[in-house]
Amino acid sequence: MNIINHIQDLLYRYECVILPGFGAFLSQRQPAYIQEDTGAFYPPKKLVSFNGQLVKSDGLLANYISEAENISYPAAVNRIVFFVDNLENSLNSDGTVELEDIGQFSYSEEGNLQFEPVEKLNFLTDSFGLESINAGKVNREVYKEQVEELEEKTPINFTPERRKTPAFLKYAAVAVIALGLGGFTGLNIYSDQVTKHNLAEQKEAQDQLQQQIQQATFVIDNPLPAITFNIEKQSGNYHIVAGAFRVEENAKKKVEELRNEGYKARLIDVNKFGLHQVVYQSLQTRGEALKVLRDVKRSNEGAWLLIQEL
Repeated sequence: MNIINHIQDLLYRYECVILPGFGAFLSQRQPAYIQEDTGAFYPPKKLVSFNGQLVKSDGLLANYISEAENISYPAAVNRIVFFVDNLENSLNSDGTVELEDIGQFSYSEEGNLQFEPVEKLNFLTDSFGLESINAGKVNREVYKEQVEELEEKTPINFTPERRKTPAFLKYAAVAVIALGLGGFTGLNIYSDQVTKHNLAEQKEAQDQLQQQIQQATFVIDNPLPAITFNIEKQSGNYHIVAGAFRVEENAKKKVEELRNEGYKARLIDVNKFGLHQVVYQSLQTRGEALKVLRDVKRSNEGAWLLIQEL
């Protein structure tokens, strides 16, 4: 894996990634917004910028390369120095150089180094799987005018109708109410007597059942053999994410597909955007997770590492 991919991985997790001897890539969170002229909704994202003054190494990139590629720290530092030399040579010869999915460097007419970030890639993990949504403009005033014109042409008046109730139904209703009040009192007395009787019978049945249970002796001549299940439970805060799905059924299908390929795939917590996250595997240490991530990226370049804080 080249150094550009390592810088991409770090930009997902950190706000400052220094390329020693060259400069620092800075990321700043931008909230979701609506573009008024097109009516498009854009999810939150990280805006990447570049600062050529921060050239002193903080050890972050070298340590990450050392762990990801299982090489010594000095060897990782030498790789960074070699990469920066090639980067500066390309700038001096071609006047421009592009770092894949990060941005493009070029010199202005005054000889100043300029950086143009790539817009298509969002380094904010909380927005994983979210895309922009185009919404058409609602012309409320136009629809209101059309409705007013229709009302002027075809006015509609609603006149409520009253239905007459026959006199004999009124008298019948009064008679039913009177009979109901008379029978209600008698019904309550009868209902109380039935309830008391049922409670007494229920208590007596429970007493008899308790006596039979105390006197009974249970003997099992041929007990069943004990069965032991060995279940491997995945644990760890380092998750290799295969994708996130809005529909849970699609996420379960992805888990089944990955398990058929030999991965220990499973569903983890739903993120705050309501997406069901599918992981290849969950591991205990960062080193193990980075090794698995490197193997997975050979077939799925979009896989990434999710670290859950304890």
